Amino acid sequence: MNKKIFNTVSICLCLLASIDLAAQIKLPRLISDGVVFQRDIKLKVWGWASAKEDVSLLFKDKVYKTSADENGRWELSIPNQPSGGPFEMTFKGKNEITIHNILFGDVWVCSGQSNMELTMDRVKDKYGSVIANSENANIRQFLVADKYDFKKAQDDLDAGSWEAANPKNLLSFSAVAYFFAKEIYEKHHVPIGLINAALGGSPVEAWMSEDALIPFPNLHDELMKFKDDKVIQEIENSDNQRSKDWYKELNSKDIGLSSSPRWIDPKLNDSDWDEMIVPGFWSKGPKININGSVWFRKKINVPKSLVGVSLKLWLGRIVDQDSVFVNGKFVGTTGYQYPPRKYVIGPSILNEGENIIVVRVINNSSKGGFVADKPYFIAGEKDTINLTGTWRFRLGTAMPPLTGPTAIRWKPGGLYNKMIAPLLTTSIKGVIWYQGESNASRAEEYRKSFPALIVNWREKWKQGDFPFLFVQLANFMEKKTDPSESEWASLRDAQLHTLSLPKTGMAVAIDLGEWNDIHPLNKQDVGHRLAVIAEHLAYDDKKNVSLGPIYKSAKTSGNKIEISFSSIGSGLVAKNGDLKYFSIAGTDKKFVWAKAKIEGDKVIVWSDEVVNPTLVRYAWADNPEGANLYNKEGLPASPFSTE
Repeated sequence: MNKKIFNTVSICLCLLASIDLAAQIKLPRLISDGVVFQRDIKLKVWGWASAKEDVSLLFKDKVYKTSADENGRWELSIPNQPSGGPFEMTFKGKNEITIHNILFGDVWVCSGQSNMELTMDRVKDKYGSVIANSENANIRQFLVADKYDFKKAQDDLDAGSWEAANPKNLLSFSAVAYFFAKEIYEKHHVPIGLINAALGGSPVEAWMSEDALIPFPNLHDELMKFKDDKVIQEIENSDNQRSKDWYKELNSKDIGLSSSPRWIDPKLNDSDWDEMIVPGFWSKGPKININGSVWFRKKINVPKSLVGVSLKLWLGRIVDQDSVFVNGKFVGTTGYQYPPRKYVIGPSILNEGENIIVVRVINNSSKGGFVADKPYFIAGEKDTINLTGTWRFRLGTAMPPLTGPTAIRWKPGGLYNKMIAPLLTTSIKGVIWYQGESNASRAEEYRKSFPALIVNWREKWKQGDFPFLFVQLANFMEKKTDPSESEWASLRDAQLHTLSLPKTGMAVAIDLGEWNDIHPLNKQDVGHRLAVIAEHLAYDDKKNVSLGPIYKSAKTSGNKIEISFSSIGSGLVAKNGDLKYFSIAGTDKKFVWAKAKIEGDKVIVWSDEVVNPTLVRYAWADNPEGANLYNKEGLPASPFSTE
């Protein structure tokens, strides 16, 4: 055989091999071992094969058959299945695939931003016993990879697998979603499948399809811009270079790194350093109100009982970045401000008697330092060393503020295309959603965009008005002494108005937050309140009171305003004393604190300072700590304004 003929034959064989490879039937990642399918609804299973390839499915001793279309896509329908399992499905084309350990139950999509994404690992110190007793093969999570695509909606996921709840796997479960699922399972004893498609920091528009963004021209235009890969590459290159240059200059100028001895050295004489109370922000100190690097040192006295063992070192939260050294040895670092600082001091690091802790803090913008009301200590099994109080500090170098990177993955449409579109052929029970922080500065837009997202998802899923349950923003930031405007209150009001859509429910969380942490640890009560709403909307318990009091109407009588509510349950109550956090105003809209009292199923609001009142607000603040209007079922009233 001459060389030319040999090459031709080789090419033909390669083409045949490629065709044969393409003929292999393939399933989407969601249809994999351990999958939870939605019960009591016609099930669609689908995948790919070669054009016109015959595909069969063996399930419960029945065979279902179809053929792939000209594009290689195929689909099979299975009649409604009751709750149960485990089962197997065997798919046959030119190859064979068997899916094991299948359950039928209720499938919930869990989406939003970081408070939905936040894992059980993050709250393990609070819920250790829950994690230890979490073994349950009937609660499973599929974690969707954090990916975006601006060009088109995708039909499959890049990665992911189904994992059952147990002490190991649970650490990667969404904490809110797990507590929600646990409560639903314990009441109904049906398998629960959680599809975790959430991403920290994401605004609502990132989760909307291209056509849903058209009524929002500024958002739609931004999506169009990011369809161009060159634009993304230029922005990323610019951001990376700017950050690289900033840190290079910072490290070259930081005298704590270049001096001899270096400032991590335990023997360094720091007696001439300034002093500061930790926790605290150095912008409140007498000398430093700048960005850059600041070094902190503290001498501690260690008892013999804490020597030779591994210890916990907790340093609360630090803005923005930290590197921590104990007796000159590196013990940990965190690159951004939100995670709690939890490090381990190895058994060979501490000495009995005097020891030195050094923390290098890098602050990129705004104020830097140590967040108050967080834990700062070293702990062993029995003894604890408190690290709050006086620390010595010195400026390593001052720097201009660093402009943060462009959050490309949060841009409109990208997360929908990559993280939601591939789910649309999967039948679901409903959605739980925790998001809004990243839209807090655009509440008026959110008043339209959030309902638009719900309508958008329902249209794309083609399952009608499935239950859509969401969490209202929790209380956050420092408490203010006087009534004032609030972006977070305005965003909560936009969320409240979303309840006008059918089969929506809102879990109020203004009593579950932490003033100093955008990621409050109490995820169990959030999950509980979502589950209570699910009982009413998804499990048809119409007698169940699923919401706290919701503002309905206002009536003025003299110098008082009478407020009526829906969802009062068994009645209104003021928790822990007299009603608080009501404010009142006249036509000038100058709000003052008001007195309020419950009369039957209404609240009467007044102030001697406002003779002719026209407006009332309740819990209208970033952090309405102390707001205490509830129903007797223990559910808090939503913040509201009568405007």
